[in-house]
This record gives sequence, C-alpha cells and structure tokens, in this order.
Amino acid sequence: MEQTPEKLDGRVEQVVFRNEENGYSVLRLRVEGEEEPVTAVGCLPGVSPGESLSLTGTWTHHPAYGAQFKAKTAERRMPSGAAAILEYLSSGAVKGVGAITARRLVEEFGEDTLDVLENHPTKLLALPGFSIKRARDISHNFRAQLGMGRLLDFLRRYDLPVDLAMPLYRLYGEEALEEVKGNPYLLTRPELEVPFPAADALAVSLGVDATDPQRLEAALLFELRHNAGNGHTFLTADKLLEATARLLSLEGPASLLGALEDLTRSGQAARETVMGLDCVYLAELHEAEVHVAARLEEMSRMEMEAPAELERTLADIQAAQGLTYAPQQVQAVELAARSQVMLLTGGPGTGKTTSLRGVLTLFERMGLETALAAPTGRAAKRLGELCGREAYTIHRLLEAHFDGKTGKLVFSHDQSDPLKADAVIVDETSMVDISLMSDLLAGLRGEARLVLVGDPNQLPSVGPGALLADLLRSGILPSVSLETVFRQAARSAIVRSAHEIHHGVLPQLKNRGEGDFFFLSRVKSDQAVDTIVELVGRRLPENMGIPSAQVQVLSPTRKGPTGTVELNRRLQEALNPPDPQKPQRAYGSQVFRLGDRVMQVKNNYDAMWTDRAKNESGLGVFNGDIGHVVDVSEDGAGLTVDFDGRQVFYPGDALNELELAYAVTVHKAQGSEYPAVVFACVEAAPMLLTRSVLYTAVTRARSLFVAVGDKRVFARMVENDRPQRRYSALAARLRGE
Repeated sequence: MEQTPEKLDGRVEQVVFRNEENGYSVLRLRVEGEEEPVTAVGCLPGVSPGESLSLTGTWTHHPAYGAQFKAKTAERRMPSGAAAILEYLSSGAVKGVGAITARRLVEEFGEDTLDVLENHPTKLLALPGFSIKRARDISHNFRAQLGMGRLLDFLRRYDLPVDLAMPLYRLYGEEALEEVKGNPYLLTRPELEVPFPAADALAVSLGVDATDPQRLEAALLFELRHNAGNGHTFLTADKLLEATARLLSLEGPASLLGALEDLTRSGQAARETVMGLDCVYLAELHEAEVHVAARLEEMSRMEMEAPAELERTLADIQAAQGLTYAPQQVQAVELAARSQVMLLTGGPGTGKTTSLRGVLTLFERMGLETALAAPTGRAAKRLGELCGREAYTIHRLLEAHFDGKTGKLVFSHDQSDPLKADAVIVDETSMVDISLMSDLLAGLRGEARLVLVGDPNQLPSVGPGALLADLLRSGILPSVSLETVFRQAARSAIVRSAHEIHHGVLPQLKNRGEGDFFFLSRVKSDQAVDTIVELVGRRLPENMGIPSAQVQVLSPTRKGPTGTVELNRRLQEALNPPDPQKPQRAYGSQVFRLGDRVMQVKNNYDAMWTDRAKNESGLGVFNGDIGHVVDVSEDGAGLTVDFDGRQVFYPGDALNELELAYAVTVHKAQGSEYPAVVFACVEAAPMLLTRSVLYTAVTRARSLFVAVGDKRVFARMVENDRPQRRYSALAARLRGE
C-alpha cells in the first residue's frame, strides 16, 4: 500500500553524500520542533548547507541508517538573514569562497551579500585582495549555483522529470535554463529522452509558434529517430515530410522544406540519392552506414596469407576434435584462412558451431590472438560455453562507457586506440545494428581479421539496419552458407520443424507422445494462459523432470491477455507468490519479489556489478540480461539482482530498468538458448505474427519446444513471410550502386 505524501520543511545543515552524475543526495536537515537533524534523500543537485527546503515525500527506514525522508519534490529557498547567509557561504557552496572570505563578505554587505554576488560583482573590489578576475569568478560560480535551483523549479513547474537537471547542466552549464526556454525541443535530444509531445506542450506553453523553425526541425528529427527505432537507417524525403506534417497537423509538407534544408546544412541530418531514392538520414546513421560499407568493401578485397600445409593443419584439427568435417565446413575454415573478412551462416543442426570452433582453432594455430564477441550478454555467455573460453559482449570488448560531459556512449577502443586482437569472431550477427558494426570496425586494427557468424532467418536487430541480410544480399563478402542438416541433428523435431518453417512448410502438429516438439491446442486466450502456467509450474517439472527455472515462456507481444505483461503476472503468482518471508518492492504496476526472474530492459553502462566468487567488479548491465532478485532492502528502497554471478544493486528510482522475465517477447529472446521453451501462439498484431518470429522462437529451444494456442495462428505465421521492410542502403553501397 502506497504511503500518503507528507511535507517537510527544514534548513540544510550538512550534505552527507552527493552523486554528481545524477544529483542523488543525502542531506541532514534542521527541522523546527525536532531535537536532532533528520535525514532526507532524493534527487537534490546543487543543494548546500544554509538553504531552506520544502520537501514532499514519504518516510522510509534504512536498515543501517534508520529513518529517512525520501523526497519526491523540493522547493528551494536561498538563505536570508546574515547568520544563514554566513553559514551557507562558509559551507563551500560557492567555489572560491571559504569560511574567512564568507565572514568578510557578510560583515561588509550583510543581508545584501547574495544580491551583490549575483548582480553587482564589481562591489567586491572594495574588499582587500579582490581583483576583477576573482570577483568575476566568484560571481560566475554563485550564478551557476542559483541556476541549478532555478532549473529544478522550472522542471517541476512544467511537470518534467527533475532528474533532467544534471544532464542538462552537463550539456549547457549555467545557461541550461535559458537554453531550454529558448528552445524547448532540445529536450528531445537522445541524451535527455523527453518525448516530442511533452517538449511540444512545453513549447506551446512558452509561446512558440506552430511554424517556428525550431519546432519544424525538432519534429523532423523526431520522425527520423522514431523510425530508426523501428529499424530504418533512413527515410525517403517524401515519407519523412508527409509523416512530420501529420505529426504537426500541418496542411501539407511544403512548409517543412526549409527546415529540412536547414537540418542538412547544420549537419544534423544527411540527404543523399541512393538507389534512385531521395534518402534522409540522421547524421550519425549516415556516417555509420558509409563507414561500414567502405571498410567492409576494402576488407573483402584483401587476400590474407594462409598457413603453409593448410590441408594437413585441417586434418590435424579434425583429428583433435574427433570429427570429419563436411565439405562446406572444410570450405568455411579454408576461407577463414585466406580472407580478412568472411560470413558464416546456417540454421540449427547445420554444423555452424563445429565450423566456428574449427576457425577458432585454426587462428590459434596460426598464432593469432582471437577475441570472441556477441551482441548480448547471454549470447556471449553461450558462445563462450560452446568454444570453451571467455567471450565478451561487443560493448565490453570495445570498453564502452558514458562521457560524463556529453552524456553520450563512447568506446575506449577506436581508430586511435584499436583492439590488440589479430582476429575477432562475432556470433549472432543478425542482432548487430549498423551503428554497433561501425563502432566495431573502428576498433579493429587495419590488418585484423573479422568472422561474422549468424542465422539470416532469425529476426533482424532491434536497432537500425538489416546488417546480416544486407551483407548477404550484396554478394561481395566471402561467405559460406551451411545448408545440410546433419543426420544426428535431424532426429530432433525442433531442428526439423525450424527448417520446415523456414521453407514455408507447416510442421507436424499432431502430438505423438514423444520427441521434443509439441503443440497444445487452446483456442481461447484464458485457456492458453492457464495451460502455460500449468506447464511451467507443474506438468513439465513433474512429468518431464524439467525444473520451472529452466523453462522460458515466449510470446510475440507484450500486450493483451497472452502478452508478456499478463503472463508474467500469472507466472509470478504461481511460481513465486507473496510470502511474509519474502520481501518485495512495488514499482508502477509491477511487484519485484525476492527470488523473481527479471530482465534488464535498457543498456546501463554505469551500473556497478560485483562478482564475489571471482573477486571482480566492473561496470555495465545490458538490454536483455536475465537474472534473479537475491535481496530486497528492508525499507523497500531498492533490490539486488544476480546476473550469472554478477550482482547489481538497483535503487528505487532505477527499477524502471527491470521487468519480470518469466515470460519475454521473442525479440528479447534473440541470442539466447533455453533448455525448454513454451510459446504462446495466439492472436497478436499482424506485424508480429511472422515466419521469422516463429522461427526465432523455435530455435531458442535446446531440448523441448511446446507451443500453446491456436493452430490457425501457427499456420498463419508459417505463411507470413512478409517481414516489415527496412530502409537501408548498405547492400547498394557495398555493390557501389
């Protein structure tokens, strides 16, 4: 049950802790009527001793620090009266003013001291030891302090998140408030993530005209970013102008032409004719696509020196592995020996893993330092297990981190400091978007080799581009496509069904009581959900010996009666119900309970993890990582999640990065493999009921796949081989068109 917000008025006596990145602070407040100062916590950037605060929030109990007031909102009041001003300035709140200088200022100017610092800094020259430069510096620092308070007040007045204050201040300094007032649409920058409608509403309230160039340019950029989120690297100019005109309720696109020209002139967008199309890109996506095409085309023409007696080396590798390679597998390893870049593709059961191990062994025998990488943490873990050595996410390999000044993601390894690796093998390439591939190529030494491995029939990347499909379609990269399903693999109905689905053939759905592929017909949604919960909670553990923890439920959609949101609610209720011995923390409509399976749903490069077993620590948890809640603070303020041994603490305001993960969408399951998969095969949006979604769901299962739902939906998914087209020009650029 949520507490009723309370109000707390007090004067700041001490700043115990402050995170300069996000403004989270722990303060000691002197409250009238209280003998001892009270502790207040929350997003309170820039607050200093001597200031008066009016806070609204709730009381919580920290297991180590006792009672704390958790502030949701704060109204700041600068100190008044000579004594309070002296305390404020003596605290070091204003850079350049210490205790002695503070006393001299207050003795000279009294209650007018703060007004002098803000508006009349030349009056400071009357004091001994004050030069023009020192007076200006102190005044500048004080105005910066005031600016943060006014920025916070502005954000609260317009119902904008107060945690925007720190990133805005990093971007614009003491001019942040004036910058926002001058152009409210800068809030839609990727680093700030304010939705366009919210920024537009603010702009209207500040009197921005409907045809103001700032508004038009911001709307065009919003449409480009929105469609990049749907996988497009560009939009044709006519589609962009039409969509933006609808967004802004303009009569037609003609009024946007000047704004589009201004965006390209300023370098925020790029416009180019490719494939006969008038294409408009976000500048960074245009740069990425051009870079990837140029670098891969150059690498594709480079023939590397193969080791002497390659045939004998291949025979030795096969003997060591106790295998005899099929002709295509031999071809793959030989191609890796001679090529700087190559593609290795294939579906389940075609020997892709064996070929990958062969390439890795060959590189090691050639004395090449080889790095293994994948787009997600789970995919990297699986790759490492298959190859018997450590694999990294691409972000971790390149040492991703946020630039505190710009708020942007940067990589330690790029053209100026490339990776030491002589070769990089990337698995699950279908999941890599155009921007990440550009960053990876920038981090490779000029002579380094690159092997890209993937299944082209899986879903494309969540981010912009259709990388693997474009590389194959271009036809210019050396490649081997493994197509023959090995006899042993063909015994699996999962493997057979996946290949049948790929070829548009409806698999055998009549259950014979044996095998690893089953379909349970449940036409009604409520019946399907009941059956899924029963399978995971009782039938699979009791009848097939598969623990619930090894079963992953997949759905095409988040929404609706069989979407992941409702499935997670029901599965949590069945598998981890409320218990007085299990602390929990509510966040929005979700409840996180001790023992829950959860997923990280956005990249957080600054989250700190610790691995006590390995005595290691580091930064970064990534979209799609799945773990378990292993601790919930007694006061409910936060919780700790274990991601395969790496433990991460989430304070209450970071719980928006987590979702329950008893059920996940097929898109979120990309790159993962589970012992058993239960798939909700039910009605959803037509764009989600596609062959590639079904194929990806089936190929996530290692030992058992059970579909529950409507056979007609299953058949429709097999037939629907019309995935949404993605605007990408990579293939054309590679071909030089």
